[in-house]
Amino acid sequence: MITLSWIIERLLVKPIEGSETNVVITADWRCNGTQDQYSGTCYGSCSFAPPSGEFTPYDQLTEAQILNWCYANGVDKTAIEANVTQQIENQINPPVVTLPLPWVPVPPPEIVPPLIEQAVPVLVAPIETVVDAPAA
Repeated sequence: MITLSWIIERLLVKPIEGSETNVVITADWRCNGTQDQYSGTCYGSCSFAPPSGEFTPYDQLTEAQILNWCYANGVDKTAIEANVTQQIENQINPPVVTLPLPWVPVPPPEIVPPLIEQAVPVLVAPIETVVDAPAA
């Protein structure tokens, strides 16, 4: 099953806009998808009109709130998720593949002998014979 996630990667902010401070004017978003070792992504930016009506101070904004602004301002969540899903499905079942040219003979597979570890010679020190001196 494909898992999709949305993130806000960056916000562009105007320090002063009318009577408000730290007003978000652009959000950079990304939609990521994964399934096993496969992945897909789409990213983009969404700009916003100056605020009118209720204003949320910058330090009280949430990622979910900014994502909802993006969806409300032209980011087609359904289409983007379908695109990311299709990227992953195309990796799993490629719609186009490259086959060998039918008129070019395929060389036989190269036979490579298995690697055999070389034995390391054991170095043995000569045995010294100790002879006790005869007792006098």
